[in-house]
Amino acid sequence: MIGRLQGTLVAKHAPELLIDVQGVGYEVQLPMTCFYELPEIGQQATLWVHFVVREDAQLLFGFNTLDERALFRLLIKAQGVGPKMALGIMSSMSAPQFIQSVRSGDLSTLVKIPGVGKKTAERLLVEMRDRLKDFRGAEMDTGLPGATPVVPTEYAEMPPSARDEALSALLALGYKENQAQPVLKRVFNEGMSSEELIRAALKAMM
Repeated sequence: MIGRLQGTLVAKHAPELLIDVQGVGYEVQLPMTCFYELPEIGQQATLWVHFVVREDAQLLFGFNTLDERALFRLLIKAQGVGPKMALGIMSSMSAPQFIQSVRSGDLSTLVKIPGVGKKTAERLLVEMRDRLKDFRGAEMDTGLPGATPVVPTEYAEMPPSARDEALSALLALGYKENQAQPVLKRVFNEGMSSEELIRAALKAMM
């Protein structure tokens, strides 16, 4: 079982990164709320990891804190929630925001998350309420990392690399292209990086 990785960031392509640990490169998928906090390429990073073994793949999911990993592990125990959906949930809202949504029975917010239909959201509210009652991360700051306000601009002005990376990340998180494209167009502001664009798009879709 791989529980933690510490090494040098080699590449970042949201929601995935490549981290070099003593000459071995590990591909790790992160929720966007964790991805935003990563250092720059070439710098050292430490990730708490959940290792998933399937018949057709071995997957690593990374987190900046033990609380974030703990929430991910609780989510994938819920009926109908796999690692990809859990990644989408934790990309769409911070851990404290998800906890607050569950405690308040906020069904309307949960159904906006990609892949989470009404039935799945209802199950999450029922199953997660007791599991999160004593969750140690419940008193964390309830705000997402601050995003710079954006001004709508023509989509054609967006740098292709930022557009393509943002769209690719949203598709990987479970959004459909016909959902992602209009939102990316609406939230784009000239000079935004792909990470800023993804953050703004996720915020707009919630």
